[in-house]
Amino acid sequence: MKIPLPFASLALLFALGSLAAAPVDSRLTAVTVYADRAVVTRTAALDLAPGAVEITFEKLPATLLDQSLQVSGRGTAEATILDVTARTAYLDFTPNERVKTLEDELRGLGKQRRALDDRAKLLDAQRTSVERIEASLVSPPTKDAPRPALADLTTALAFVTEQRARISAEVATLDEQRAALVEKITAVEQQLNQLRGAGGRNYKTVTVRLDAKSAGKLDLALSYALPGASWSPSYDARVLSGEHAVELSYFGVIRQNTGEDWKDIALTLSTARPSLGGAAPQLAPWALDVFVPRLMRADANDAIVLSPFEVKTKEARSLNAPAAAGGKLAFAEPRERDASLAQATVENASTSASFKIATTATVPSDNSPQKVPITSARLATAPEYSTVPKRLAAAFLTADVTNTSDFPLLGGAMHVFLDGTFVATSSLRTVMPGEKFDLALGADEGLAVKHKRVTRFTEDTGLTNSGKRITYEYLLTIQNNKKTAEHVIVSDQVPVSRNEKIVVKIHAPDAKDVKPAADGTLKWTLDLKPAEKRELTVKFSVDYPNEVNVTGLD
Repeated sequence: MKIPLPFASLALLFALGSLAAAPVDSRLTAVTVYADRAVVTRTAALDLAPGAVEITFEKLPATLLDQSLQVSGRGTAEATILDVTARTAYLDFTPNERVKTLEDELRGLGKQRRALDDRAKLLDAQRTSVERIEASLVSPPTKDAPRPALADLTTALAFVTEQRARISAEVATLDEQRAALVEKITAVEQQLNQLRGAGGRNYKTVTVRLDAKSAGKLDLALSYALPGASWSPSYDARVLSGEHAVELSYFGVIRQNTGEDWKDIALTLSTARPSLGGAAPQLAPWALDVFVPRLMRADANDAIVLSPFEVKTKEARSLNAPAAAGGKLAFAEPRERDASLAQATVENASTSASFKIATTATVPSDNSPQKVPITSARLATAPEYSTVPKRLAAAFLTADVTNTSDFPLLGGAMHVFLDGTFVATSSLRTVMPGEKFDLALGADEGLAVKHKRVTRFTEDTGLTNSGKRITYEYLLTIQNNKKTAEHVIVSDQVPVSRNEKIVVKIHAPDAKDVKPAADGTLKWTLDLKPAEKRELTVKFSVDYPNEVNVTGLD
């Protein structure tokens, strides 16, 4: 068949254009995760010939932020990047394979459910027929339907009983199958709801135009930002009480639902917060005025009219590699060692820090938490115990620590282990390298604490019994059951009068030993030897006239 020249030229141009814009094989190689997003880098290896060429990256997440696109290249080819564009493509199928698999599974389960429903309807019809047969057997005889013979009646009744038993058994089995099927459907739907967070049947295609001045190889890197990803710090604090040290392990917990699975990628965690913008917010004028009530009415468009100039519509609501051993070789029995955490590399910028994770990571796009090690540090501590027996009969271990690592410790949850036993969930505030901070390490049962009211005595005062005095006495007991001497700070209180008619007098402790603070707080600093027990007495009286109703007394 002979094609006219204009049509032949057009076909040739279309073929060349199609070849130039053919999709390229690429893979995810690196991801930087921020508090509310991720920047992913996808690379492709190209063999370029001289001339202009279009490279397309297909089936990228639909939530890709166009303004975040960045392209770079390095190789033997001398090439110039001309431009980069992103377009949305709509499909009649689901591009995400994991979502498509679950959708197919859900459709199959739906067919099974319909089959069970159809079987249930058939059993209902059979039950109705059996009931009609049974009714006819016990109905009075008529001229057209005489009474059946005894043998026929016995056979019919046996048939009815057999059919009733069969139908009941099938209905029970059917109900069990339907319940199990509903559980499967619910589980698949829940997985789909998680995986569909990054969009459904649409994706984006990014096209990069290059101009190659010489032939050669080029490694092209495309970076773009995606919402639906985040990381948060997490800590394990292992207290070595006999060594006065804490092993602090720093982790990053990553979640992502971007629509792309991250497989064996170079992972970086950043402390930067791009969502805050680049500059401090501006202050608007803070004006005060006299409030004037205005009558509100609804107009025809269902808008709330506040004033002639104010209209509000519905639309407006809206965290050390081992040194090589030197010297001569020595043959010795291998000794057991504790497994160590992989160490990330920290890079500090002027406004943020980045933690480059030591090994490649795999994070599926299903919002499941992925915990990766950032660093670990052994920190010397100055431990002490704090207790408020009046509120809680327990002693809490705290440690004065200095961040001797090069890593900023971001505020986050901390799991505390005391000599290998999990004791508490605490939190850590943001701490910079070299900064001192306190670690709250939970309650220690090695110190026994008790708080007991010894007496409460009421008596009349004054020449005419016009006043009252209530005397309180409490006993605080602290015992060190540990094998080491411990430093303990004990806190209690006495009431503070806010009225001149109410007089509070402290009998114990003596002011030269413990002086109460302005708010009535009492603090003792104790150094307890192993097995040492200390008893502290708090005694005070409250005087007031009979006509005064005092609040706050026990």
